[in-house]
Amino acid sequence: MNFILSGTLKHIKNRKILIISCIIVFWLISYLFLPLNITEENASFEISEGRNLNEITEQLVEVKILRDSFRFKLLIFIFNKRESLKRGHYKLEANATALDLLDILIDGKESLYSIYFSEGLTFSEMINKIKANKNIKKKLKSYDNESILKVISSDKKYVEGLFFPDNYYFYKDTSDIEILQNAHIVLKRKLQSAWDNRSAELPYKDMYEALIIASIIEKEVGIIEEAPIIAGVFVNRLNLGMALQSDPTVIYGMRERFKGNITRKDLKKDTPHNTYTRKGLPPSPISLPSLNSIKASLNPATTNALYFVAKGNRRHHFSATLKEHNKAVRKYQK
Repeated sequence: MNFILSGTLKHIKNRKILIISCIIVFWLISYLFLPLNITEENASFEISEGRNLNEITEQLVEVKILRDSFRFKLLIFIFNKRESLKRGHYKLEANATALDLLDILIDGKESLYSIYFSEGLTFSEMINKIKANKNIKKKLKSYDNESILKVISSDKKYVEGLFFPDNYYFYKDTSDIEILQNAHIVLKRKLQSAWDNRSAELPYKDMYEALIIASIIEKEVGIIEEAPIIAGVFVNRLNLGMALQSDPTVIYGMRERFKGNITRKDLKKDTPHNTYTRKGLPPSPISLPSLNSIKASLNPATTNALYFVAKGNRRHHFSATLKEHNKAVRKYQK
């Protein structure tokens, strides 16, 4: 009888242990997959170097990502990942779970930030974007021409146009130096590739001259398909020794004097970049040219046009003679 009772009690005890174990397992599994308390305020966070497990979990509780530290620490002990949590800047999605949190901390999946340099930006506009981006670490003491040329190891005289317009992704606290160096390397690679596939008998001494023309095309073009035609006009003018007579070069040379419109007086006022008063190419690019503009400068359309005027719909009217051009100006520039 005692033997039967003892066996029954042992069986009951084992069942209790099994039930309790199942409850704990279910509790942990449900915890793993239930959404955390992620808001706009706490979605981004930083784990500093040297923090131990207690400090990390307390921080996560403090910013209200975790409701308590016990369950998360228990998971870490179960997975034996106590020494695997990595420092870094992280960002959680709105529906992130404890498993997602554990995953990014173990794998060091830091959040990526981005900065976008659009086609046609000037260098000063590009630098303003870098200065305004709070996720970029500012290491440069000065953003003047000479300092930047040194940073990107360029032998050019001007920094304008030496960066490729694109969306650049980076980790928090990536330096301004790294951003600039990367954008310059991308420009060099894409320019070299386009140069290697250029048309024959172009009036450029080197890639830099093609880049200058590309930057002017970028500021002139309204629709992509016209870029090679505009390039063809400029190539024709260079071959004939004519001034380029591009309004954007005048605007660039005016700097802060430009208030939205240019006058005949502005066209006649000489600056190093004024292609009305000076023949040939200006001394530097005037913007960040797109790959399309770079390719157009090196593969211009075959055309007899020497002039073009904006029609007001982002398109241009192209003319082979001054007489035809003046007629188009009267028609479209009323």
